[in-house]
Amino acid sequence: MTLVINTLVEAPMRTVTHTAPGEPEDVLTLREDSSPPRPGTGQVLVRLLVRPVHPGDLALVRHAPTPPEQGPEFRVPGVEGMGIVESVGPEVRPDLRPGRRVAVFPAPGTWSDFVVVPADLAVPVPDGVADETAALMLVNPLTLLTLYRALEDALRGHKGPVLQTAAGSSVGRLLGAAAVRHGLRLINLERNTAGAERTRRRYPTQPVVSTSEDDWREQVRRHCGGEGVRVVLDSVGGAMTQDLAALLADGGTLISYGQLGSGTTPLEALPLVGRELTVRGVSVLRWTDRTPKERAQDVAFALDLARTTPDLLEVAARYDLADFKAAVEHARRPSKSGTVLLTSPPAADFGRGAA
Repeated sequence: MTLVINTLVEAPMRTVTHTAPGEPEDVLTLREDSSPPRPGTGQVLVRLLVRPVHPGDLALVRHAPTPPEQGPEFRVPGVEGMGIVESVGPEVRPDLRPGRRVAVFPAPGTWSDFVVVPADLAVPVPDGVADETAALMLVNPLTLLTLYRALEDALRGHKGPVLQTAAGSSVGRLLGAAAVRHGLRLINLERNTAGAERTRRRYPTQPVVSTSEDDWREQVRRHCGGEGVRVVLDSVGGAMTQDLAALLADGGTLISYGQLGSGTTPLEALPLVGRELTVRGVSVLRWTDRTPKERAQDVAFALDLARTTPDLLEVAARYDLADFKAAVEHARRPSKSGTVLLTSPPAADFGRGAA
């Protein structure tokens, strides 16, 4: 007989879904199912309370695969969240008992009231770390570590200069703080003067340039002494890629980790051969390729950041899961500072028992 320790009572489960690629506000809908799924061996069922709206979540909706000919498949956005262990399957370690607060990543489908995840991807949340901080403590800190490893590889012992786009974004702020700590020569790009001023106040020792100004490229060149930047950390892409490549020093590297921008740049439009430039893609979704020991070290870093500097995991706004369209609109605002969250109310009384 299979034992499943359970605190679950039957209740409708809300899930944000889509069946085709497109703009999130056009293709996402809210569904209700009769009951949550059940965890299998080595899995836990988590009742999610908070989950972020990351730019990558929206990009995955826009670029989802075309539905198969045999009929639509329901896809659920989101890869990160925080909640309560609701039930556990066999062969799950004892610290993941029902009622335990956990953060989960990567957990595809977190824009739902419940999600089933492998037990080794559920991170117990320490006392003293707020629910909202816990909901943000994995993806962005792990993205920071992933980018920093790629950056060290590209610099090959140089100290920069390094140019980053979207410096006021959640990841951009973490990169700015890391640059201060490690003495990295970082030049920050913002899309408007208001964002540039906020970043300038936050990191007064780092040059900040607004791309809304006609001479922004010349400003970047002046800040790097005319030598060109060694590395570009870019989450914008699109039509801006050609300008960013032009700002690289010969032999430099453009590291792409997002698609916030519009338009496209053909690869053949970049002077890769003549100037020996490198273009490298980086995704936090490949984080599970690291060894268990390496992942444990990365999670320890994320937990320490959540405990000691939760202000770096800023919240822009909170919306109920049913208000996902308003949350998506807010997440796209250029003036936004922090991450938009989708929330679910905690259950008043789950009851206790075993099935």
